[in-house]
Amino acid sequence: MDGRSEFLCGVVEGFYGRPWSMEQRKVLFQWMQRWELNTYLYGPKDDLKHRLLWREVYSPEEEGQLRTLIVESEKRGLRFVYSLSPGQDIVFSSACDLSLLKRKLRQVSKLGCQAFAILFDDIDHSLCQADSQAFSSFAHAQVSVANEIYRFLGEPPVFLFCPTEYCGSLCSPSVSKSPYLMTVGEDLLPNISIIWTGSKVISRELSVEGLSEVQSVLQRPPLVWDNLHANDYDSRRLFLGPFKGRYPQLATQLRGLLLNPNCEFEANYIPLHTLGTWYRTGREEKKGKKRDEEHQYCPEMALSTALHDWMEELSQPLQPGCVCVCVCVGGTQKISTQSEGGDGEEREKKLHNNQFQQGPGQPRSPGGVLCVGKAPLSESQIRLLVGLHYLPHEHGPSAQRLLQDLTWLKEHCHLVSANDKKGPPQKAEEWRGRAAGFLGVCEEIAALHSSVVSGVSKAVLYDLYPYVWDLRNTALVAKAFICWLGCGTTTGAELLGVESEPWVFKGGVSGELQMLLPIGSNSELFSHPPPLFPTSRLYNIRPYHNKDKAELYCMVRQLQQGAQGSPNSSPAHPDLIGDRCLGPCLALCPEYSMVLEDELGVCGCVLGVVDVRSFAKRCQTCWISPPEDQGEYPDSLLYHFPSQLRLDALPDLVDISVTRCLLTALLTALKANGSHGVFCEMQPTDRMRLDFLTKLGFLEIIRGEARHREGVVLGRLL
Repeated sequence: MDGRSEFLCGVVEGFYGRPWSMEQRKVLFQWMQRWELNTYLYGPKDDLKHRLLWREVYSPEEEGQLRTLIVESEKRGLRFVYSLSPGQDIVFSSACDLSLLKRKLRQVSKLGCQAFAILFDDIDHSLCQADSQAFSSFAHAQVSVANEIYRFLGEPPVFLFCPTEYCGSLCSPSVSKSPYLMTVGEDLLPNISIIWTGSKVISRELSVEGLSEVQSVLQRPPLVWDNLHANDYDSRRLFLGPFKGRYPQLATQLRGLLLNPNCEFEANYIPLHTLGTWYRTGREEKKGKKRDEEHQYCPEMALSTALHDWMEELSQPLQPGCVCVCVCVGGTQKISTQSEGGDGEEREKKLHNNQFQQGPGQPRSPGGVLCVGKAPLSESQIRLLVGLHYLPHEHGPSAQRLLQDLTWLKEHCHLVSANDKKGPPQKAEEWRGRAAGFLGVCEEIAALHSSVVSGVSKAVLYDLYPYVWDLRNTALVAKAFICWLGCGTTTGAELLGVESEPWVFKGGVSGELQMLLPIGSNSELFSHPPPLFPTSRLYNIRPYHNKDKAELYCMVRQLQQGAQGSPNSSPAHPDLIGDRCLGPCLALCPEYSMVLEDELGVCGCVLGVVDVRSFAKRCQTCWISPPEDQGEYPDSLLYHFPSQLRLDALPDLVDISVTRCLLTALLTALKANGSHGVFCEMQPTDRMRLDFLTKLGFLEIIRGEARHREGVVLGRLL
């Protein structure tokens, strides 16, 4: 095939981050052959010998791997393009550097490679002193080297050049007036193709006008390096949506189009599947076929086809050992120490699909029971997964609804406030109905996380898990916040969170949900690495109900007995520990008490006091004795940290992040009602709890000796 005339369409492995494995690339070549793509460009930024150590030749073992890739690509009918990025430290006028560049490309050429690219992207524009004396401009230096290498390789049919100004936003002063681009267009040999990403590094659309302008300056059709699905710039985003915003008719103005996709290989099934549909549609139109609207490229139709095919692949029976199970290794996930057995064993005897306890206005999932997803993902779950991780500039329908509902529910929470007696009842019902829909989507996200853990292969789980885990956690906090608003206890003091235009915040749907919460700007509460051992267990965070008291008392008694290593010291009064530790908060300020539960029942709680001074006075008049950890705190502490919390969780929690979500849910409620700081007191020997809170931004304020007590006081501003 003649590479000079063929439209190059395929994949560029050009992202920052861990390169794909050899096995993944072989799977990629199978996909590309199936979807009739024709070109693969090798250029992972973190391959040391591609960029940082470009002068070094490959070892015999590395040569063997490259040769295998080249042979495998040819077997699949693909063109293998090898790229090199010498721009960070090359001396353009150095005969030595030029010789080393030729040596490296000669080595790859001898392995069977017949197509090459030289990349000068993401580098400084300045020239060293030697180059300044040898060349009139930065562009002339690059063009001189590219032309010489092109001739040295025998003028291969495919030779690509990536300029430093590779998109409209990087051109100075503009595309049409850029001296750099003009020099490249005039002096680069005409059969060398020039790479372009569009108006921006990540272009929402590619327009006819924009491509015509750059084609005029470059004096040739550009080859688009498309970053539509690239996610190496945001560790919390993944893009599973269809190839979109590029009309097949644009192919007539392009040398080719290569998609630089997600770093996570398994996340690229739909992007590449739909790219193949786009390419085939344009090719058929070029041949004069299928010109009617019914057969034009439609991203939504291409997505439906790709979803169907992907679901079939994901539904393949899992091999033995591919299902992740709940494992707690060495107690590393514990917050409170406890001897195994006792009441913990009773929890395990409960049915694994135990129904969550839910409060007024909180919807149940279909069938009334939240079950662990043990089967492969359903079609609706895959659509939800894609909709929540869609495209850089566009969310899917489920994500749009989630963000719109949370914004509306915050702005109209006065409709269900206990202080608002004037609002019409139908408005309150509207709020609760919309809240039910929001909570339902949050539950679907939790079930999706569970199904991904237990219903997909290890390869897919490895690539998708950090993203569904992150979104599951943010949805847990948002769900708890809306449940708390529904109780009507908010004053609306700090309710609106951080206001900004869409797309400003990183993190995709998860990041935008986070920033809509009153505590959203505190990123340390939301951004943490996922656990080493994924669990499919479902969790729920909700406001406290009176019926929870017995279970919470049992839990705190169990924790204290485990910490002391002794049985109940007062069997005649089993509620004594609960009355001392939890009783005052549950009785006097239950609106700041939240419960964590899993399929087996209650497994954690966090209790808060919004104003410690007034709470202490109420305790003196309304409670038999002050709480266990309630002492005389200095005014200087209460001025900066007026609120207090207590956190308890059973040690059999596999995913410690849900405890972080529980704490964050309380901090969100305290912030929403005007608190600007919170503290907690604990024993200095409780290292796990101290480490846990320190990682969430709590700092040691005072030690107990200052107040003739043993406890350590940690605080953080809100």
